[in-house]
Amino acid sequence: MVQIRGIDIHVAMNGDDSLPTVVLLHGFTGSTVTWQEVTELFEGKFRTVAIDLTGHGKTAAPEDIARYSMTQQVEDLEALFDKLSLERFALLGYSMGGRVALAYAVQYPRRLSSLILESASPGLTTAKERANRKAADNRLADKILADGLPAFVDFWESIPLFDSQRVLSEEKKQAVRNERLSQRELGLANSLRGMGTGSQPSYWQQLHTLNLAILLITGELDTKFVNIAREMMSYFSHARHETIVHVGHAIHVENPAVFATMVEEHILKGAQ
Repeated sequence: MVQIRGIDIHVAMNGDDSLPTVVLLHGFTGSTVTWQEVTELFEGKFRTVAIDLTGHGKTAAPEDIARYSMTQQVEDLEALFDKLSLERFALLGYSMGGRVALAYAVQYPRRLSSLILESASPGLTTAKERANRKAADNRLADKILADGLPAFVDFWESIPLFDSQRVLSEEKKQAVRNERLSQRELGLANSLRGMGTGSQPSYWQQLHTLNLAILLITGELDTKFVNIAREMMSYFSHARHETIVHVGHAIHVENPAVFATMVEEHILKGAQ
């Protein structure tokens, strides 16, 4: 636990600090646990720093919704990196964590050697889209608080975004479910209200400012995010988009070996 700006943030660090550093940001309902297989595959190659984002995992879940805003989350990360003396690293974010990673990169690009976005979006382009999504996020937050965590996890597992995970082994499906069930209702609800896709700023118009090596990774079966990544590519000057076959949204869970190899190649190529 590291105390940053009045809240406790949980960090899981693995590997020798003489190795190149990769910072890992999980998705909604996730935690540092989601990266376990990837960090094992990175052993001896990278030092990994996985972070529980606000309201998730073992990090604090404040009652104040404003404390979950994208601006606050980015400032927390910058203060955390200062405290951990992380001056140069690759930043990898999945889904919600990808949105956070992109927001951080726009605000504080100087620390980043490269940026890897897995199934991520820069946000919604119009005020109407953001308002509609914010209303939907608020309804979902109400549902979490009213129905409780087990009922919400049942619902969350059934959404089309995670259809491809039905073919995972029973052991892996249970591990994903246990991670979701380890969350807190207040943390998830406030995360949706504070930094859901409807609440965050749109970063589409800032994409062209990122002058660093960027890798976009999507799963073939996740057509929505494949299309988002293709559109993002037109804004970047130094980016590559890779789509991994036979997987959906959570590529690092569904095919961690291919995912880790792709990330490793990207980071090492950028270091040359």
